[in-house]
Amino acid sequence: MSAPALEIKDLHAWYGESHVLHGVDMVVQPGEVVTLLGRNGAGRTSTLRAIMGLTGSRKGSIKVHGHETVGLPTHRIAHFGIGYCPEERGIFASLSAEENLMLPPALKGSDGGMSVDEIYAMFPNLAERRHSQGTRLSGGEQQMLAVARILRTGARLLLLDEISEGLAPVIVQALARMITMLRAKGYTVVMVEQNFRFAAPLADRFYVMEHGRIVERFGAHELQTKAEVLNELLGV
Repeated sequence: MSAPALEIKDLHAWYGESHVLHGVDMVVQPGEVVTLLGRNGAGRTSTLRAIMGLTGSRKGSIKVHGHETVGLPTHRIAHFGIGYCPEERGIFASLSAEENLMLPPALKGSDGGMSVDEIYAMFPNLAERRHSQGTRLSGGEQQMLAVARILRTGARLLLLDEISEGLAPVIVQALARMITMLRAKGYTVVMVEQNFRFAAPLADRFYVMEHGRIVERFGAHELQTKAEVLNELLGV
């Protein structure tokens, strides 16, 4: 058996004095799409940030492909093939879409990630806008670029934070197709999502967070039976 892509045990995290995660346990197998659900402030984004070492102090265990990372700085964690796409996207305004795409180096020991041609085949909008300045892209195009930039590095474990938020339905559909294609290529995806309709058909498994803890976990096949619980926890 290969090691899980991500294995979290009894994870606690702080921002300064504020204790934001209270013993999170979570396992993600290679090639899975897993969604973290919960209301705003439940600890979902803090979980992604803690995995990357972007919170304050952390304790517990975070293993990436079997390697313990909880004591490592962010740049070392990224070398294990994790790509993090934060909600704010981080597109450089003064660079063109293609310059943004080419900016991060490929991870050492990776196969170099997706080629530019592969990325443009997956995101035709970006091919059309390759010479446009970062700020001239629409919100949806910026979101596609933020994900595409990670794929070019060779990262195989993707942490995606609210990628569908505030985007037009046609762009949300394009992002859903992207996640389906990534799963088919063997990528592992952990998504934080408020948009349950977007996440429900894509994910293999779901974790629900409340007050910095995992309060519910279930597989996609259990969605129907969990409708009442989800309505109570999320108001969906």
